[in-house]
Amino acid sequence: MTGLIAFREIVLKVHSRCDLACDHCYVYEHADQSWRARPKVISPEVISRTASRLAEHARDHALPSVTVILHGGEPLLAGTARLRLVCEEFHRALSGIADLDLRIHTNGLQLGTRFLDLFAEFGVRVGVSLDGDRAANDRHRRFADGRTSHPLVLAAVARLRSAPYRHLYQGLLCTVDVANDPVAVLDALVELEPPRVDFLLPHATWETPPVRPDGAPDAYARWLLRVFDHWERLGRPVPVRLFESLLSTLRGGPSLTESLGLAPTDLVVVETDGTLEQVDSLKSAFEGAAATGFNVFDHAFDEVAAHPGVRARQLGLDGVSDSCRRCPVVRSCGGGLYTHRYRDTGAGGTADFDHPSVYCTDLRELVDGVEGRTAPRETAPELSDAAALARSQEELTRILLARLHTDLAGDRAWARAWDLVAAVEEAGDAGADALDAVLDHPFTRTWVLAALDAAREGRQDGPAAARRLTALAAAAVLRGGLDLPAEVAYRDGEVYLPTLGLLRLGEPGTQGVASLRVSGDGYAVRDGRAEHRFGAAAGDARWQPVRTWSPGPDAAPVALEDLDPYRNCFARPPRLRLGAGEAQEWRGTLDRAWALLHRTVPGFAREAAEGLTTLTPLAGGPLAVGWGEAGRHGPGALGVPYAAGVRETALALLTGRRRARLRALTEVADLYALDGEWSHASPWRERPVPVSRLLADVHERVAVEAYERATARPAPGGSDRLHEALDRLSDAAELTVTGKRLVAELRYELKAVDA
Repeated sequence: MTGLIAFREIVLKVHSRCDLACDHCYVYEHADQSWRARPKVISPEVISRTASRLAEHARDHALPSVTVILHGGEPLLAGTARLRLVCEEFHRALSGIADLDLRIHTNGLQLGTRFLDLFAEFGVRVGVSLDGDRAANDRHRRFADGRTSHPLVLAAVARLRSAPYRHLYQGLLCTVDVANDPVAVLDALVELEPPRVDFLLPHATWETPPVRPDGAPDAYARWLLRVFDHWERLGRPVPVRLFESLLSTLRGGPSLTESLGLAPTDLVVVETDGTLEQVDSLKSAFEGAAATGFNVFDHAFDEVAAHPGVRARQLGLDGVSDSCRRCPVVRSCGGGLYTHRYRDTGAGGTADFDHPSVYCTDLRELVDGVEGRTAPRETAPELSDAAALARSQEELTRILLARLHTDLAGDRAWARAWDLVAAVEEAGDAGADALDAVLDHPFTRTWVLAALDAAREGRQDGPAAARRLTALAAAAVLRGGLDLPAEVAYRDGEVYLPTLGLLRLGEPGTQGVASLRVSGDGYAVRDGRAEHRFGAAAGDARWQPVRTWSPGPDAAPVALEDLDPYRNCFARPPRLRLGAGEAQEWRGTLDRAWALLHRTVPGFAREAAEGLTTLTPLAGGPLAVGWGEAGRHGPGALGVPYAAGVRETALALLTGRRRARLRALTEVADLYALDGEWSHASPWRERPVPVSRLLADVHERVAVEAYERATARPAPGGSDRLHEALDRLSDAAELTVTGKRLVAELRYELKAVDA
């Protein structure tokens, strides 16, 4: 069947009765009472058949691993012999097909060494239910005669934490009761040093709402936020899955729990009689809510995966109610646990779950509360710190180069070039600084990306990649004035030395190897027996240096790059080497364009100058002029139409730098999540667009609006459209905390423009 999401996790009910009488248990105390008609203990036949079905499913879907959670009732009541059979059957069935992750969830009362020895033998990890300190735990988790279970659970956890078994300790699961002291609950759980704590909201629906002692719709959020604040004060001593899931989704990452987020459910339940059911919590909704009509003897797991109820929990954003889809926190809360959305409307089936969670207000307050408390330190520093952005981009180039080295390490020429790079880096501060300069050249990134693409597609030319790497190393040797051998291979009679210039060593079509070295106030090249000096002071016509231009008296020089063969990374082709007169004329256009920007939009002009290192003249006349182009390169480069007038060049500098800055941010910081199909109406486009496009449009057009107003050419309705787009971005659920901070900055910029 197509479009099915494979089950990677099964809950195996090995015993259907319990030795506690918890009054909040969804199995025994809620709407579905089907446990009464089921066998107490799972049979060997159900175990064997389930293991075979899971192995079949794992093989058909090529699953690398599967998780089996032994559950109940209380699973330890099944006894060691039956649990051993479970472990043996599943290991046997999945051997050679998929890795098996075995877990058990227990109240701990029976957890003695005979069980722990068995679990150690088969690597079964153990999770224990505990609601906190004794007062909290005794509120619900008691024996049928009212006796406390707390001391027995603590003794079980102590055994689990002991040296022979500590590695089996999976964590503690705590059901929230707002009548309990949240600080005391967390302290009691942390004292037991669990690898993880899970906080669960008590199962409830619109038909059976959760208990709210003060009647407040956000009581559970306030309780959990008190836990969160104490967790923070303690320095996050143990992982808390609920909080870590929220922090993950707020950063643009995945949800870490079924109860939150939009990730599809990949879990199926096997009852003691072999009945296949949906997620167990549905028993809280109504009798038969979890039923599928399938069993392990007659049906494959794929048939369950195709069940409408299962599919409804795999639709992501499309699977939540309309009001949830419009909510800005839906990506974090996911509409809440599916069970908690149930309301009896008489429509039946999945329609009765097409509602917000009964905990809707709590979830909104919880997400907003966690975000408000953590946003300042969760916001990527690269957003507001240009130096941090530059460092992250530099690191990204080095990571990509290291990955390319992994692909080409077996090539001899590449290995020699890599050794020279290493020697430069080890040659003190001068070598390290010189190497940084050539690696941070924007078109180094272009070359590395192109080489990685070629390697991925199986067409990598090792010698060509080695020539570029050798040229990079040689340029660093010359820049650093290092006494290192720098031999470069050339083809077609020339070699380009990144950041320095182009050296012609022969006629077109010739190739060879030349040795470069520092010589006085210039450089020298030996090709065969002849040695020639080149560089700024040498006056050698065979040397074409990279020209520069200064955007201001206090600004660092900007390279006018019309030599690097990897500058061909823009939408339009680059110009060939400019003549001396053309270069001087272009400098004049750039001077006047820059002066125009500083006169009209000085704040945006200063931002545009920050980090600009390289300008490449592009082909195309004034009629073809568009906004500035940020091609596929590292930060600092910009493509500008050579033949554009002053006003068009100013606009190209402004918008190109805005575009380049946003792209650099998205490369090193998560501004939005990429796991959804959200789309947003755009004031400038006919069809809805993803948030990335809408954000890019606003990011550029705020600066354009400022420029157009300052030059007395404002577009009709320009500011209104920007406000409209910013309002839509403010409600975009896929924006991360960093993305939201960027939207806030854009709103502030627009406010200044409107003033």
